[in-house]
Order: sequence, then structure tokens, then C-alpha cells
Amino acid sequence: MNDIFEQILEIVNWETLISSAFRITLIFVLAWILMLFVKKGLARLERRLQKQEQAEGEPPSESSKRVETIVRLLRQASFIAVWVTVILVVLREIGVEIAPIIASAGILGLAVGIGAQNLVRDIIAGFFFILENQVRVGDVAVVNGTGGLVEKINFRTIVLRDLGGVVHVFPNGTVTTLSNLTSQWAAYVFDIGVAYKENTDRVIDIMKDVGRELKEDKEFGRFMLEEPEVFGVDQFANSAVVIKGRIRTKPIRQWAVGREYLRRVKLAFDAKGIEIPFPHQTLYIGEKSKPLDLRILENREIRDSGERSSRDES
Repeated sequence: MNDIFEQILEIVNWETLISSAFRITLIFVLAWILMLFVKKGLARLERRLQKQEQAEGEPPSESSKRVETIVRLLRQASFIAVWVTVILVVLREIGVEIAPIIASAGILGLAVGIGAQNLVRDIIAGFFFILENQVRVGDVAVVNGTGGLVEKINFRTIVLRDLGGVVHVFPNGTVTTLSNLTSQWAAYVFDIGVAYKENTDRVIDIMKDVGRELKEDKEFGRFMLEEPEVFGVDQFANSAVVIKGRIRTKPIRQWAVGREYLRRVKLAFDAKGIEIPFPHQTLYIGEKSKPLDLRILENREIRDSGERSSRDES
């Protein structure tokens, strides 16, 4: 046993082994130092992006989520790139030919890329969704014609929950249209119809007074960016004169403020005697036609006379 061990020691080229071990150790140390620089650089980038987002008025919680997601992706990509390079260099140091490995990895990567091109497309699209801040968790958005609250944004999918509670999952690569209803600020657009007999200038003044009172309200005023804008008469409908306006609010608050505004407008119109019409039609009978009530009366008289005649005959 000792003879075998001595033969192995004699075969080993200690100079080459020590030199290779030193180079491998140096490679790992350099890789570790490089990762430290990468981590510090990404931490500095994260702080700079957060300051930039907060300077633009974005809430700290939302900006930190988006920036953290971007930095995490860059950290993972850097980690993979560095350590794959380290492994290949170490294999070369111990005498393994890495050219076939690189070629095989290229062929395998090409095959995986062709088979998983939809997955790659989804990931790239998701990265730009997050990078460009097109939509965030908590926003109300319309994706491919489907609206709902954004519950999750991943690198592969975006998840919406509509008003009925139904969850809709869209792969990021299939998103062709995306409308964000609550980005930075929101608006509630209203169309209010009044009767043709009403003075529209008076109606607009009442609507502005209601909006001014709503802006001063402690509960709803803090959600409004300004007093409601009443644009004026927008159209002449079949049964009403339509007045259009808009209320600018903080994100996702437009519906609550808009409903309260409409409720107060209805109460103000009732108090001021302003008529809110409902669809109706007027039936006109020509001059040669007898009024409806007269025809009903004549038919009733004919029926009564017929009944009297039948009784007399009996």
C-alpha cells in the first residue's frame, strides 16, 4: 500500500500542481472581488434610481418595488456571467478542453432558444414593462381590451383581477395594447343631461358650486387635484341637453369622487328645480283620425247597444 502511494507521489508533477492551484485560487479571488464591485455598483444604481423616481413624485413603496426588481435581474445576470466564465477558465487550467463544451453549449442554447422563443419573448417584454414603468402593481389597466386591477407583474406574465373577481393572466409577449388608467393622476369624465327648457348657464353655475363644495370637503377634497372642470354644452340629445365635464383626482380615486359628485349634483338639481329628463316619446294622431279616448267611448257605446238589443229580443 505504501509502495503504491509512493509511486503516485513520484508521478505527480508538484510544480505544475502548485502552479495550477495558485492560478485557480487567484481566479476565484478575482471573481469574488469582481462580484463585490458589481454588488456595490448595483447598490449605487439602486439608490440613484430610487431618488430619481421619488423626485418624479412616485410613492417610495412603488419605486422601491420596481427598482428592486430591475436590480435583482441585473444581479442574477452578472452572477451567472461571472461564474460561468470562472468555471470555464478553471476547467481549462486542469487540462479540460473547453472548445467542445462551448460549441455544445452554443448548439444547446440555440435549440432551447428555438423551442422556448415564446418564453424568451415574454421575459424580454416583461423586463421592459418594469424598466419603463408602463404599469405597476395596484394600477387599474386595460390589457388587450380587458380591464382590471393589476395584482402581479412578473417577467413572464401580468395578472389582472376585474370587478367581478375574475383573474386574467396575460403572457407579456402577447400584450398588444395596454392602457393605464391610474398613472400619476386620474380623471372622472361625466355627461349630465338636463331638460331643454332649462337655462344651461344657470345649470353650469350650479354644477360649479357643487364641485367647489366637494373640493372643500374633508373626506373627498383630499383626493381631488383641483375643482371639477365643467366644459359646457357637449351635445343635443333626443331628450336632453348634455353638459360634459371632468374631475382630476389622485390615482384610482376617480370613481369614488365621481360618484359622490353625481350624488350631490342630483340633490342640488332637486333643490333648485332643475329637471333631469328621461327618454320619452310623444304619440301624434293625424287630423282625420279620431282621438283615442273618443274611439274607446264609441266602441263601448256600440257594445252596450248590442247587449241591450239582444236582451230586448229575448
